[in-house]
Amino acid sequence: QVQLVESGGGLVQPGGSLRLSCAASGFTLDYYHIGWFRQAPGKEREGISCISSTDGRIYYADSVKGRFSISRDNAKNTMYLQMNSLKPEDTAVYYCATDLSVDGSGWYTPKEISCPFGSWGQGTQVTVSS
Repeated sequence: QVQLVESGGGLVQPGGSLRLSCAASGFTLDYYHIGWFRQAPGKEREGISCISSTDGRIYYADSVKGRFSISRDNAKNTMYLQMNSLKPEDTAVYYCATDLSVDGSGWYTPKEISCPFGSWGQGTQVTVSS
């Protein structure tokens, strides 16, 4: 079974930091595009960052460049999103994702980053507030 499980979200002060983790099972992350997107209430989904499986290139949305950093640990089959200098506008549910598609349905192609997503987790809430 293909599964992605996010963790690490919570409530933080503006200017604070969080590290999100995403544990993958049922497939090997290293063979696919991996990344993160988010969705705030009443807003469209926004691609945050991804790593291309074809050339290893890393993409970031303009809204998070210089503040967020994506990484992976292939031995643990886990991806991470380090978030620094958090702002209230970063408040959203954060999803980890991959271009692996189990049945070919449910594709999401972020406008902000050059990685299509076919599978993602249930998300973890990040709230930035004073």
